[in-house]
Amino acid sequence: MTVPVLAARGLVKTFGRVVGLDGVDLELFPGEVLAVIGDNGAGKSTLIKCLTGALVPDAGSILLDGEPVHFRRPQDAREAGIETVYQTLAVAPALDIAGNLYLGRERRRPGVLGSVLRMLDKKGMRADAAKALSDLGIGTLQNTAQPVETLSGGQRQAVAVARAAAFGSKVIILDEPTAALGVRESNQVLKMIGEVRARGLPVVLISHNMPHVFEVADRIHIQRLGRCAGVITPATHTMPEAVAIMTGATTLAETPGR
Repeated sequence: MTVPVLAARGLVKTFGRVVGLDGVDLELFPGEVLAVIGDNGAGKSTLIKCLTGALVPDAGSILLDGEPVHFRRPQDAREAGIETVYQTLAVAPALDIAGNLYLGRERRRPGVLGSVLRMLDKKGMRADAAKALSDLGIGTLQNTAQPVETLSGGQRQAVAVARAAAFGSKVIILDEPTAALGVRESNQVLKMIGEVRARGLPVVLISHNMPHVFEVADRIHIQRLGRCAGVITPATHTMPEAVAIMTGATTLAETPGR
């Protein structure tokens, strides 16, 4: 039996009297895209924040390659190989593309220049940034010395995804990556998700866009009112069935699928 790369068991998170998560289980297997869908307030963001160290769950456990992990802050999850691209992107507009890819992981020049004078290896970082973009099939960003503030929304999203793919050794989590993008740029991001999966990295995709979910996801985890309402696949269920389960119009038991 395949061990999930990332798993959650019985996660509970409350905010006073408000229940964010009510005993949620989740499994992400090697080389798959797992979509997480749900209405506003269903607990999608709370679930992702618990998986990435932005929130500490009140109860339950998180397993990475079958081993329990305890993330107290996002840096803990990053060090464990989990990279997240949040809706807000968290890019530094004034820095260039390479500077954003290596933000918080800057490399120094070899020898005395780096150790004593603390000079950055800008040339090496730009070359490696160009390779990271090329590996994901991103051909629209040729100059890694270009400031991010001069890029379009889709190009900024590409930089954020490339950063996650370059440093995520276990899991990549994408929070609404196409929410603010046009059709062409959205297609570019979906193509990048396919490239990441082809490299063997599993992806968690949080999205409201059902056509995008059904295009790229292997399995779909449906959140409803702080619980998991079911896990389906694009092969077994239709888009209207997924929406009906998500909104509570039906249940997974009543809609077993094909």
